Amino acid sequence: MKRKYSAGDRVFDVLNHTALIFLMLITVYPLWHVLMTSFASPEAITKYGAMLIWPEGFNFNSYKYVFGNPMIGIGYRNTLFIVAVGTTLSILMTSLGAYALSCRWAMGHKWMMLLITIPMFFGGGLIPSYLLVRSLGLYNSMWALIIPSMVSSWNMIMMRTYFQGIPDSLSESARIDGANDFQILFRIIIPVAVPIMAVMILFYAVGYWNAWFGASIYLKDRNKFPLQLVMRGILISGSQRDFDTGYLTGANKTQIFKGLKHATVVASTLPILLVYPFLQKYFVKGIMVGSLKG
Repeated sequence: MKRKYSAGDRVFDVLNHTALIFLMLITVYPLWHVLMTSFASPEAITKYGAMLIWPEGFNFNSYKYVFGNPMIGIGYRNTLFIVAVGTTLSILMTSLGAYALSCRWAMGHKWMMLLITIPMFFGGGLIPSYLLVRSLGLYNSMWALIIPSMVSSWNMIMMRTYFQGIPDSLSESARIDGANDFQILFRIIIPVAVPIMAVMILFYAVGYWNAWFGASIYLKDRNKFPLQLVMRGILISGSQRDFDTGYLTGANKTQIFKGLKHATVVASTLPILLVYPFLQKYFVKGIMVGSLKG
């Protein structure tokens, strides 16, 4: 049956669509401006500033010098290592912990749940963390960016809640057939929990990709800097020396460097943005079921 719309419904729809379009514009425009500025000529950057909608003097010079900077390549290499290894270990350890907490028959699982929840509200602080990393011999090592943040209590609780929503009959039938806990987890539970696994991969990967604060504290060797720390040095410190000084000469030196900054932002953000569409179909389902069930 066709729905009848009242005058109030139509007014609500108009206001709702207007508000959503406005929110979309204020969200998308900064990204669009950064992208367009990275392709614009120095003259267009000077002329239009923050109101640049389309790049006049379209060119790839900024990207040429960004990817010609050896520190960008080193940052990509280190970040890809951190993301790949860190995400893999985080998913493994989170899955093991979540499965143990989801087993209601496991002895002491309530006390373990309490111990995992407490660090979500109380932390030791930066200085104890720094001293711990040094005492473990992880200082100036990329493992200092992986091991301390390997497991998130919130992510483990979400995954545990999702696991509890899986029918017990699946694991019980497998246990009757002689399967152990590792076989039940990796052959039955995880294949069924694809949505929450996709959400966890996205959460951990984005976290490792964007991490820079830990690197600024625990790393002193520039050859171990992740991409975000390299980009921070370029954007905040204004490290013009990181680029070819011959390119940064002339009256438009500031505008040229502004284009380089925007190109650096795009180069460091685009890869993780390209990953999201492949996981988006699982995202809403996984996060809703993982947070509400149980």
